[in-house]
Amino acid sequence: MTEKLFYRNPYLWEAEGTLLAVEKGGKGVRILLDRTIFYPEGGGQPSDRGVIAGEDFRILVEKVHGKDEVWHEGKLEGRLPEPGEPVRMVVDAEWRYENMRQHTGQHILSAVFKELYDANTTGFQIFEGYNKIEIDYPGELDWDMILEVERKANEVVWRNLPVQVEVYDELPKELKENLRKELSEKVKPPIRIVSIPGVDVIPCGGTHVKSTGEVGFIKILNFYRKSRKLWRVEFVCGNRALKKLNEILDDYWSALDRMPNKNPPLAERVKELKAEVEGLEEEKDSLRKELWEWKARALLNEAQEIGGIGVISHLEKAPLKDAQAFVVHLVDKNPNTIALIAGENYVIFAKNKEIEGISMNDLLKEVLSKTGGGGGGSEVLARGGGFKVRPEEVLELAFEKLRGELSP
Repeated sequence: MTEKLFYRNPYLWEAEGTLLAVEKGGKGVRILLDRTIFYPEGGGQPSDRGVIAGEDFRILVEKVHGKDEVWHEGKLEGRLPEPGEPVRMVVDAEWRYENMRQHTGQHILSAVFKELYDANTTGFQIFEGYNKIEIDYPGELDWDMILEVERKANEVVWRNLPVQVEVYDELPKELKENLRKELSEKVKPPIRIVSIPGVDVIPCGGTHVKSTGEVGFIKILNFYRKSRKLWRVEFVCGNRALKKLNEILDDYWSALDRMPNKNPPLAERVKELKAEVEGLEEEKDSLRKELWEWKARALLNEAQEIGGIGVISHLEKAPLKDAQAFVVHLVDKNPNTIALIAGENYVIFAKNKEIEGISMNDLLKEVLSKTGGGGGGSEVLARGGGFKVRPEEVLELAFEKLRGELSP
């Protein structure tokens, strides 16, 4: 069993230890020590990072895991060490300390959600840029409720209350009754209880700061419903909160600087820009339809009549999406019209819905049997692609088959 020094003193950034086992794999290595200051991943808190060094070797620790035996994995520099060798451990203090602040902030935030809305925290995870909790709350949350949680949580932070850790083989009855959340049967002795006087009492295996003031401040970034009863709340604490807020402000001012009117608030500028874009879209749509009318007239003038049906055969330069929109408009507005349109590796066959006795999907299937490719559709509209011949040949084949179907 590995001795866990991070439980004795979570502020211990350096220590000595002895190698018990070494396993090599690829460019990496995993080692087991008799004692460690490296926190293993668990309970929503990521593992520590840092360096383990000995004579003529260094291990850049990237992942730590395990419960009774704590294994350290990372990139090996130098020779492969052997069991029994002494090592010096140096943990990434900034990474660990910020994780301690985030974890303690989560306890405070979860306790306030429980106090205000009787909402239990069912999940928690620390990421590099933010943290998340999931709370069990079947009602509706809004920003006023969220900001009230944030306000009360920061009051706890600024009161600089002690964060106490005690270990029990069996919890006293009175302590059990004061837990924020009922103790799971999965939790086995020794049981670590983390408490903030008057705020929170909860079993936890993570690392925490000594007082709530060290959290700095708590900022909720976002919240949304995950399922019928679960809400996800994203937040940050400490230096990560400052970094995140600076990122948000940089994004805000950069976005505002790109506006025609650079005066805040950004929401008003976005509203103005959105209205302008909507106006341009309406104008664009009007111009598109006008262009379609002229284009339709030109194609109808060149259409060949077969059995009283005007058949348009046309090579199109527009992409498939735009071409299909035009073709649908063309046949919809012009009775007794069939359009055979080919573009770059696609064809569209469409007819006015009043025309009977001919299916565009059947026509496409007949063409595909000769040209290869794939596609499908309905009686009035079909499209395909992936042909083994030129678009012109596809159109010629389709036109001849259509002529055979429509000729008296």
